[in-house]
Amino acid sequence: MAGQSDFTQFTRDLTGLSRAERQAYLACAEGETGVREFARETGRSPGTVGNLLGRARDKLDDAGGQT
Repeated sequence: MAGQSDFTQFTRDLTGLSRAERQAYLACAEGETGVREFARETGRSPGTVGNLLGRARDKLDDAGGQT
């Protein structure tokens, strides 16, 4: 099947993220959960979730989002 891409080609390597950063990133940045909703679900403040997302994005940007 020439011309088709394997799905794994488009996934990001999240191994450099802490567990909390990975959870926040997957739920809020890649998923459909809002920051406030995720904060309520995890018992964190929205500010903490925002910080986790920021650190996750910074780490992924530094890594170039490599697959």
